[in-house]
Amino acid sequence: MTVAHGSVPHTRQLRGQGPEPVERERELALLVELTRRTAAGDPALVMLEGPDGIGKTTLLRALVAQARAEDLRVVHTTAGQEGERLPLSTAHALLAGLDADVARTPLTAWTNPPGASGTDARWRGLPFYDVDGASPSFGVLAELHEVVRSAAGDGPLVIVVDDADEADTASLRFLAHTARRLAGLPVLLALARRSGADEPALNDVAALPLCRLVRPRPLTSEGIGLLTLRLLGSKTDAAFQESCLAATNGNPLLATRLLTALREERLPLTADHVASVPGQHIHALRLRAAGLLHRHPAATVQAARALAVLGDRATPENGARLALLDCSVFARSLLALVSNGLVTSNGDGSWSYSHALVRNVVLADMTDDERDAVHGRAARLLHDDGASPSEVAEHLCHAPSTARQPWAAAVLRDAAREAVLHASPVRAVELLRACVPEDAAEAGDPSLLFELGVAEMGVDAEASVRHLTSALDGATEPKLRLRALGALAEALTRQGQVARAADLLARCRSEAALPASGLADPQLMEAQLLIAATANRAAYTELLQTVPFDLSLPGDTPGQRALLASRAVISASRMDRVAEAVAAARIVIGRGTTTTDAPIYLGVAASGLLYADLPHEAEAAYQKLLIGADALLDPTYRSLLALSAEAHQRLGALEQALRASAAALAGVTVARATPYEALPLAARLHALLDQGDLAQADLLDAEIPDPVQDDSWQWNEVVSARGRLYLAKEDPTRALAHFEECARRQAGWQRTSPAVSPWWYWAGRTHLALGDRASAVALAERAVADARSAGLPCALGSGLELWAAATTGDDQRPALLEEAEQVLMGTRAALWLARVRVARGQALQRLGYKKAAREVLRQGWEEAYGVGSVPLHTVAYRALLATGARPRRPVSRGPGALTQSESQVARLAADGRSNAYIAETLFVTRRTVEVHLTSVYRKLGLTGRRELRDSLESQDFHDAGHGQ
Repeated sequence: MTVAHGSVPHTRQLRGQGPEPVERERELALLVELTRRTAAGDPALVMLEGPDGIGKTTLLRALVAQARAEDLRVVHTTAGQEGERLPLSTAHALLAGLDADVARTPLTAWTNPPGASGTDARWRGLPFYDVDGASPSFGVLAELHEVVRSAAGDGPLVIVVDDADEADTASLRFLAHTARRLAGLPVLLALARRSGADEPALNDVAALPLCRLVRPRPLTSEGIGLLTLRLLGSKTDAAFQESCLAATNGNPLLATRLLTALREERLPLTADHVASVPGQHIHALRLRAAGLLHRHPAATVQAARALAVLGDRATPENGARLALLDCSVFARSLLALVSNGLVTSNGDGSWSYSHALVRNVVLADMTDDERDAVHGRAARLLHDDGASPSEVAEHLCHAPSTARQPWAAAVLRDAAREAVLHASPVRAVELLRACVPEDAAEAGDPSLLFELGVAEMGVDAEASVRHLTSALDGATEPKLRLRALGALAEALTRQGQVARAADLLARCRSEAALPASGLADPQLMEAQLLIAATANRAAYTELLQTVPFDLSLPGDTPGQRALLASRAVISASRMDRVAEAVAAARIVIGRGTTTTDAPIYLGVAASGLLYADLPHEAEAAYQKLLIGADALLDPTYRSLLALSAEAHQRLGALEQALRASAAALAGVTVARATPYEALPLAARLHALLDQGDLAQADLLDAEIPDPVQDDSWQWNEVVSARGRLYLAKEDPTRALAHFEECARRQAGWQRTSPAVSPWWYWAGRTHLALGDRASAVALAERAVADARSAGLPCALGSGLELWAAATTGDDQRPALLEEAEQVLMGTRAALWLARVRVARGQALQRLGYKKAAREVLRQGWEEAYGVGSVPLHTVAYRALLATGARPRRPVSRGPGALTQSESQVARLAADGRSNAYIAETLFVTRRTVEVHLTSVYRKLGLTGRRELRDSLESQDFHDAGHGQ
């Protein structure tokens, strides 16, 4: 079987006929070739396959015209149009054109048992049918084929059957029988069938080596233009053609109907009068399609509407139940819709409209009350069949009378929670509003109003405040009142109404002091306000001026720990009492558990450690929370992944940073990223640049909105990473513009600690690239001074390295770099330490200390290799060559030489896990696991997996302690 497709804009004339079908040059060329081959005495077999309206019939007509132009004998029929589908009715219609005896024999005689009166003598005595009267015997098939053979003996013959899948079973067997026996006959057999038609006999024909399978493609916009010119005699512009293409999906039948409707309504041929998106359609086409629908019986109209409401891939069973029709009546209605080209089979027992435009026409033909009723029945039907809440909710959104019923409200709430978990707050709001009519919001269910108000916080701030206020006023249960009070204060803070939020906080404190108030302590609410304020810079600035920042709370209650965590992260980012902030964060992490404390506050405490330049402690806390969190049900899971990615990147664990950021961004459209996705985007960009993968970083950056969408603090990190990307692309001028913007934004958010973000380091490097050493020194001196006063080791080490790079005195550099190295050795920031060592080796080499330089450079070279930083590894390699060394490959020994990735693989392998299990657990390929294990064996001096467990135990190896 050979498959042929075709859709090219150029057309040509077929000899002996008018203009050929639009954009069918390849198909027509194939048909011409087969016709001429048959005229020369060779057999040919072709099957046209495609949906209704794609142009199969038009191609067959062109084939018939070409065959007649070649003086070939032609017989053709359309299956299913011979009247009642009696056995061999299609075969009788064909053979009647070849044999006079056949033509004189009535079809009823063909279907009688052998020897019945009226049957032609040539058929008497043959074992005609089997027991069920539907399948002819081989002898009968042979006799029928003999008619074809005899006719072919008189000259080349063309047999054409349109809609062959509608033929009776006996005729299909005859066609398959003939197709298998075309060898040596000057016969062209051409069949057409719909896509998805599963007729065994036709499948057998399509599988024959001789068969050429042709699947006509949809029209292109240029083809629409040619069709318009042919039907209406008018040339059209590209916008009109593209609009027609969008409305019809390139289906020639729908395109013809659309153009005809435009002509009949005398509408101008412009894009404005053509449906360009589902749900919009021109008045003329709507009237035409609706008129076609209403020419059918009422049962067929009901079936059409049921299919339109159920949408794509509707099953006949559900369609019949929704249409309130008997299954057999629905099946007949379905066939009527198929015959009109409105509905098509999907090939799996389900049915869909041939195009969304047609479905929208049927939906628009219904009144609001009719749509409400049918969608309501569809929702109940799917709900009773166990469909997912989101699937049922889709119908409830179009059935307001049903959505207010208790069972429907429960489904909508479940679907809204799913939407929140999938980071779709707009969808959650839409679902909840369906069961909370605006005119009844004041007297609605307080718990439902609370859920709606929380969902609306990031979507519609005013509505959120209104609904949460109603929830608080109507709530009587203490726990719900507490949650509503906190959520309302948070919504007011997000909107910038700090004074009102502060009044609620005071109200919470006064109510909490009452005996048996039922309210938890107000410290939890204050923590909520602090976290909420980070979504609004004006509110954040105002709130920081009004609330105290006492970090001496004991942390005995969840409320105290939540407040300590919130205060600690803000204090660390402002470089205000960093040591106290670290102590407070450690109290929260040490005493809090996911069963007693909200994970968000434990994560906030870990971020306090991150901004205090303790990424290894922060990462350990993030990992503990991630292990205990539910990836599907915990709304903080993605945020924890994003923060974990940033911690990994700071530690130099680049592969882990990329995996965590990829998981945090799973299913996210980067072009529509929110502030919640900004942090993993920034961490991913930094990790890619650390690895030296400039191409992937450039591709990712191209997807990120530019400029960033708002002034949220999370976008600051994207601006910084983007500046670093421009620096790597040797465009320091654009890089500096981004770093200056980042500095302005960070100051506005009071994120002044050099440990919050490395923007200042890369800004200094950019100044050096532009030849401005003074500005680079100024940045370095300030960072070093701040880091010394606050006790920020990573920032101090990187600041000293920048200062050494910017200073003009070669003799000053080694001392600065040696101090940086000593500072960083107390951390686990492997990449920063490798950078400093490479820089110190270069400084020593410039002063002539080649031996000392080689030792330091080799160490930095191996560390750069271990963390996977190709740019730094390349710099170190070239510097080693300059000292006279001849490095071959990085060689390190012992557990301390293992990277974090290697240590993770080693531990899992030592526990007996297979390579496949390790690859799946760590989200890497098996090849990566093999490479890591080979490196582990080399560094530990082992020969294989059997020695691994003993080696790790004897050397007191701990997975969490390596590669950090």
